[in-house]
Amino acid sequence: QVQLAESGGGLVQAGGSLRLSCEVSGRTFSRKAMGWFRQAPGKERRFVAAISCSGGTKYYGDSVKRRFTITRDNAKNTVYLQMNNLEPENTTVYYCAAGARATMWGLNGLDEWGQGTLVTISS
Repeated sequence: QVQLAESGGGLVQAGGSLRLSCEVSGRTFSRKAMGWFRQAPGKERRFVAAISCSGGTKYYGDSVKRRFTITRDNAKNTVYLQMNNLEPENTTVYYCAAGARATMWGLNGLDEWGQGTLVTISS
């Protein structure tokens, strides 16, 4: 069983940038599609971005296209989410997830979640 640990959240002003990281334990990382999701209090968890096992295919939610970039480093068992031009409505908890396949809606066969990292954007 793998474990996912997010980091990189914090407070930033509107228009600023943050890079989230998710380090995955175990030796199966390179065979896992990875994704980022976010969830505001009282709302459903929403898809942000997903990346294939090799990193060659990426998908993004409509609200973050051209501002967020997902990447991965299989040698470091880590997936990243670079977030630029952040807006106050991006304030929420961001979760890393692992699954079988990246799709335009998220991850098929999603089977692991991280604990989440809080991102706060001040106006």
